[in-house]
Amino acid sequence: MSNIYNIYGTDSHNMTLKLLEASNAISLVPSGGNVALKPNLVVAGHPDDGATTHAGVLSGCIEYFRDNGIQDISIIEGSWVGDNTSRAMKTAGYDEVCRKYDVPFFDLKHDKTRSISTPIGDIEVCVRALEAGLLVNLPVLKGHCQTIMTCALKNLKGCLPDKEKRRFHALGLTRPIAALGASLKTGLIIVDSICGDLNFEEGGNPVHTNRMFLGTDPVQIDAYGAGLMGLELDRVPYIMIAEKWGAGRAWFTEKDIISLNEPDNAGSYPRPSGRVAGLTKNVHEDSACSACYASLVRALYVNDRGRGRSIYIGQGWKGKKLPDGVLGVGNCCSGAGECVKGCPPSAKDIAEKF
Repeated sequence: MSNIYNIYGTDSHNMTLKLLEASNAISLVPSGGNVALKPNLVVAGHPDDGATTHAGVLSGCIEYFRDNGIQDISIIEGSWVGDNTSRAMKTAGYDEVCRKYDVPFFDLKHDKTRSISTPIGDIEVCVRALEAGLLVNLPVLKGHCQTIMTCALKNLKGCLPDKEKRRFHALGLTRPIAALGASLKTGLIIVDSICGDLNFEEGGNPVHTNRMFLGTDPVQIDAYGAGLMGLELDRVPYIMIAEKWGAGRAWFTEKDIISLNEPDNAGSYPRPSGRVAGLTKNVHEDSACSACYASLVRALYVNDRGRGRSIYIGQGWKGKKLPDGVLGVGNCCSGAGECVKGCPPSAKDIAEKF
């Protein structure tokens, strides 16, 4: 069983370095092997919009592996069908990372492909992903309009040529995503959950969790991410199908989660706007940390019964008796008659209280 390393904050570069150092990630690189970094560049959008991997995740990886003697490092990705990968990498700031560290970026839309055997038949995969000594998967934890959520397993779809991506959609996404995850192995996963979008893969409704986490098992990582988003695993069926087909194990315990710092290191939650503001209109927030508030937002999104409740959250309520009938979220609001304990509680635990 793999450990999941968890860290809070807003500096994606330094957070990435600390995760890699804590997990001794260099041990995963085969002797003489190269490292290929696979971010999420689904569209030409700024990472703060909640759709794409922050550039600091890439620079942190490059510095770590370079400092540990790995010189052959590349960034590989192909945007979704209809978007331009080159434009997307510039919008996300990857061009500056490539110049600073002299690291090549390869647009997988123009890569050669090779057929691999999977549980649903042959799938065409880009050669640079297949030939990586260590393929480092750098997804964004976010919502998705078709698959409910996207994280480690679905991010591998960017390693396919456009014609194969179209075929995945024609096949319904679920089984193809699971099959690809079982057949294209990634040795390391670092999830950018700093501000993943609430419900759309292309961004626009970011939820600031100010969190990142690292693991080596894509099924376990996705199961953990689903819990953070308040989702039961049956809402994201490709996770359990991928487990059945040998991509990893979904099960984990609290002992498997190694936290490198506390949620209050992440700072307060930014003022909500748009969809998030509508979800939280009955929330009484006072100095809430980002991780706790994001769990609440996601719980309200997946279980609309909570939107009519008066909810209290934040460090400003610590030690205070709260009004009768309200729901307190987090250990700081234990003065409520009904409270979801945790620091932070998961979105799943909060949603169950509604």
